[in-house]
Amino acid sequence: MNDAQQQLIVRDLSKAFSLAGESLAILNGVNLSLNRGDALAITGPSGSGKSTLLYILGVLDQPTSGEIIQFGQNPFELNAKQQAEFRNQNIGFIFQDHHLMPQFSVLENVLIPTMVYQGATSDAEERARHLLERVGLSDRLNHRPAQISGGERQRVAVCRALINNPRLLLADEPTGNLDRTNTESIGKLLLEINQEQNTVLICVTHSR
Repeated sequence: MNDAQQQLIVRDLSKAFSLAGESLAILNGVNLSLNRGDALAITGPSGSGKSTLLYILGVLDQPTSGEIIQFGQNPFELNAKQQAEFRNQNIGFIFQDHHLMPQFSVLENVLIPTMVYQGATSDAEERARHLLERVGLSDRLNHRPAQISGGERQRVAVCRALINNPRLLLADEPTGNLDRTNTESIGKLLLEINQEQNTVLICVTHSR
């Protein structure tokens, strides 16, 4: 498969931080090539650079060197405003902490990414309702985050990540705060969505 057919290409990616006047390498020579429908799990102990890699792939951090091509474009050649638009249109994030807005309802939280540039539309609300029904939360639309369980909050976060139909879905320890039952449920859900929507899925987790 040639480069034009790949959705995510990473070439010789490195990331280093300055610590006490010395350069500390976190990532060194990372190479990836993923297409739509691919799923990748990145495992390893804390401090091994997993989250750093995910933040770079999500255009939330800059690499020290190397090249990233996402959907035919290098997002690090864009200015800050263009990068924000690129993220919103192409990338969905799921974190260990759901980061839901406590003052908003479940439905409103899912719709937040659609409001960034043009405001939520009726089509977006219909999609949000469909996603919430898909994860078994159709009876929780008007609840606040404090009124639902931890597993339910993380399912809301998954729906929020999917509302703009991202081509790349990044999950950073998405089940780190959940019990075994919810961990298995969220993991199964992510893989199902990966196949149904033909996304590129990259999930970071601690090694067991």
